[in-house]
Amino acid sequence: MSCGESKVVCVTGASGFIASWLVKLLLQRGYTVKATVRDPNDQKKTKHLLSLDGAKERLHLFQADLIEEGSFDSIIDGCVCVFHTASPVITSVTDPQAELIDPALKGTLNVLESCVKARSIKRVIITSSMAAVANNGKPVDSDVTIDESWFSDPDFCEKTKRWYPVSKTLAEEAAWKFAKEKGIDVITINPGWVIGPLLQPTLNLSVEPVLKLVDGTEKFPNTTHIYVDVRDVATAHILAFENPSASGRYCLVGSVNHCSEIVKMLRNIFPALNLPDKCADDKPFTPIYQVSKEKAQSLGVKYTPLEVTLKDTVESLKGKNFF
Repeated sequence: MSCGESKVVCVTGASGFIASWLVKLLLQRGYTVKATVRDPNDQKKTKHLLSLDGAKERLHLFQADLIEEGSFDSIIDGCVCVFHTASPVITSVTDPQAELIDPALKGTLNVLESCVKARSIKRVIITSSMAAVANNGKPVDSDVTIDESWFSDPDFCEKTKRWYPVSKTLAEEAAWKFAKEKGIDVITINPGWVIGPLLQPTLNLSVEPVLKLVDGTEKFPNTTHIYVDVRDVATAHILAFENPSASGRYCLVGSVNHCSEIVKMLRNIFPALNLPDKCADDKPFTPIYQVSKEKAQSLGVKYTPLEVTLKDTVESLKGKNFF
């Protein structure tokens, strides 16, 4: 019998990049999935989910609104776990409060309130982010290792107008406070920059930089990113539910690389691609630092090699006619 046989779970924001893979892997493991989306009739958001193996028998779509109190009550009732992935991922905002902070913060609390009402819930897995870990103004270099004890500073993020980290940090802080007050078992998964093959038909923000590199740009940005494969992130969510001893936060970063290294890897994998060979500026390259893998690996997480992830990402983008 597979782990999920006869178990009912909920995935919020199910049409998203990470959530789509999470739904796929949950169905593969035998779970029945109650998936929330903003509009179940929007085929762009649901067709790829409904075509997954096992979807016909064990996937049920529901409409839910993050900022509407009680919106998740009836959906979560009867579930043993909620995987709360729903939260806006945007970098260009005109109203940070309405576009990012309210949906992330109020949405998380609304989902947790529904979980408290549902006596069937054993554990809640929240998709947080390294954005809620590493944005605190501390200098980083090759001697620095970031781990689960780090927390982003909302004041620093606000001053530097890093609105997405603000939203993820406030939402995670509220979740931990709520969990302590209500005695509910909460775990957060904090992935870095998530790339990998797309299940959904639309381009998501974290894969877009890879598309830009392979789609004829002349220069690569002077940036360092903390990469992780979307399939590893989805798997980590499930392991965090299935492992009784799992607790707290889990940083998920497979490797830390400057963009110049990414270009070099892509050139080795796809020699025919027209890739950039110059940096966008003449400044020293942004530093490489470390992110601890210890806690995630204790959960059973095994990281996909970055070369494999990049290959699968580019082939997925090509297959979906993005370039």
